[in-house]
Amino acid sequence: MQPRVETKPAAAGALAETRDLYTNFYTFEGVVRALNGVSVVIRRGETYGLVGESGCGKSVTVRSLMRIVQAPGRIDSGEILLFLNEQSRAQGIEIIQRTEAYMQSIRGCEISMIFQEPAAALNPVMSILDQVAESYLFHRMGQMIDETVARLDGERAAMHRASPRRALRKLQVALLKTERSGLRSDNIRQVKIDNELNLLEDRQDEEARERKEFLNRRRDRTRPSGNIASVARRVPLLRRYRRPISATIRRHVVELLRILGIPNPENVVRRYPHELSGGMQQRIVIAMALSCHPTLLVADEPTSNLDVTIQAQIVELIKELKRTSISSVLFITHDLGLVAEVCDRVTVMYAGDVSETATVRALFRGPLHPYTAALLASIPKADQQEELSMIPGAVPNLIRPPEGCRFHPRCPKRMEICERQKPLTVEHSPGHWVACHLYPGAAVND
Repeated sequence: MQPRVETKPAAAGALAETRDLYTNFYTFEGVVRALNGVSVVIRRGETYGLVGESGCGKSVTVRSLMRIVQAPGRIDSGEILLFLNEQSRAQGIEIIQRTEAYMQSIRGCEISMIFQEPAAALNPVMSILDQVAESYLFHRMGQMIDETVARLDGERAAMHRASPRRALRKLQVALLKTERSGLRSDNIRQVKIDNELNLLEDRQDEEARERKEFLNRRRDRTRPSGNIASVARRVPLLRRYRRPISATIRRHVVELLRILGIPNPENVVRRYPHELSGGMQQRIVIAMALSCHPTLLVADEPTSNLDVTIQAQIVELIKELKRTSISSVLFITHDLGLVAEVCDRVTVMYAGDVSETATVRALFRGPLHPYTAALLASIPKADQQEELSMIPGAVPNLIRPPEGCRFHPRCPKRMEICERQKPLTVEHSPGHWVACHLYPGAAVND
């Protein structure tokens, strides 16, 4: 039986929230209990940090948030709520039960991720242009068609009336407008389905469940209409009508790379990942994440395996993007120095548990959880003369995690209750949450 964990109510201005989230990996050796009731709230306009040792569940948390946990992993229980627009801000959209088609519509658009290893995130056999352009093709196709049609109309107006190219431009514009009409109709159908699913969100009766299953199947089958354009895409000669879209997308990609400080972007878009340095690869991954101006940017250790100079450049780039084009950033790292420099609030994780959540200033000035205090004590100081402090032991095997508080085998302040009961999360002071038996307090929802 899973232990009961009290979760705090949704915060004002929340953008994304997980409640009592359990994610497990079913391996031949046993069940890896990677997340043990994780509850976090990311607010609009903030940079939120997840920090902890390697293997504590930071990456699994964000992969669960985006529903990209790979087999043999599975989200077994809990809630993931998104508050992306005015319609969903009242109660949030619970995405665990939504279809993969719905998730594909928000991944890369509303929520984007900078993956930990840029060399692994980039496809070695695709050019930089093709990889960055995918987001434009999938999420911003309507905008690309509108811009292309406007450009072709301008070119056609400047041509001689008897010119064959003028007739070709007219045919291209007609087919593109047909395709755009199909995309618009498809979007209207999807919005209607999503709105009805939102209204049925809290209903659990049999009629509502059947209706939700029907709507989810219908959404998965929704495809852009526009028969003329669909037929033209299958004819080798006629499918060339879409070539001008590629030129429009290329201009957007080049401009995005230029904004990200990549020199000579016209040349870079023709290259392949192996031709770029580690810092350049990381900027390309950031470009892929930013191409649709996401509401939430997830940065999964974006500075790992980079030299110090490039790390500083990437951090400054993310901070500048946060000021100019992104609502919120979820920053994952095990570098507390980066947390102090970049984040507004931070959650400390250990072995799949949330240990402590507070503002960065409150956490560094007065850590409450023994694990947080041990992490801060292990940071080297400029005037330090004695040996560095270290945390004895190692992160436990999550196939057979310790009973009670998972940190108790390494905790210098452990008590008998720590070995048999998981601590509840309590609010020790306004905005400062801790899960430790040293601070019994009142349970969050009591």
